[in-house]
Amino acid sequence: MAYSAEISRVNPTCFVFLVDQSASMNDPIGGDTPQRKADVVADAINRLLTELSVKCAKEEGVRDYFHVAVIGYGASVGSAYAGVLAGRDLVPLSEVADNPARVEERVKKVPDGAGGLVETTTRFPVWMDPVANAGTPMGRALQYAESLVSKWLVDHPGCFPPIVLNLTDGEATDGDPDAAAAGIRAHASADGAALLFNLHVSAGTADPVTFPDTEANLPDAYAKTLFGMSSVLPTDMRSYAATQGFSVSDATRGFVYNADIASIVQFLDIGTRATDLR
Repeated sequence: MAYSAEISRVNPTCFVFLVDQSASMNDPIGGDTPQRKADVVADAINRLLTELSVKCAKEEGVRDYFHVAVIGYGASVGSAYAGVLAGRDLVPLSEVADNPARVEERVKKVPDGAGGLVETTTRFPVWMDPVANAGTPMGRALQYAESLVSKWLVDHPGCFPPIVLNLTDGEATDGDPDAAAAGIRAHASADGAALLFNLHVSAGTADPVTFPDTEANLPDAYAKTLFGMSSVLPTDMRSYAATQGFSVSDATRGFVYNADIASIVQFLDIGTRATDLR
């Protein structure tokens, strides 16, 4: 059965996050909270890297079940890591965990036990900073991801297939991205084809379209292009999405359109669910 390979230190897999850093990421995200799209996406990626590190932590330290690349695309295309990881592409998770660019003190509200909320501070590791300028070279970013996936599979032919997650708020400014997307999906390990998931970050107030199985209800050609670029969710991810309240079918794709903050968090959670770790 495809997408069932064990993920272990001797047979790791990889995540490639593609992050739109174009000028329009300065716009506010849709919903009730007036935050820049660039800030929301950077926070979501940084939080996910923390969660992955915790998930893979054992007594001896963080195990390298995953290697992770964070690629920004805007004025240029390349590694979005800051600090000592700057300029690197796929980095073993233990090195990611050990090398945030900095750790910020964030204020958040938590229940006080009496029905109210109280402010507290929490440590928030930061690996990538929000950036927003220039155009949207999505085609080049997808080609960059394809080169990483191709090299990875040469060295890890039996791995759980690589997962590329593209977070964007606009149309590609360097031509039709479909061929580059197809190039990623054409690569495969013995366990199945590489996966490409797409999330459209919105400044609008319309409800998100989350994990659809048809393009019928999508509002425009751009949304249909992203849907067509997106892989069908593997069985385990579909099952998990169903437990989170989503309606899924055998044709459900890893795609969210018009995403708000909650949708981004859910997308990253479901999109990075793989098989059991060993």
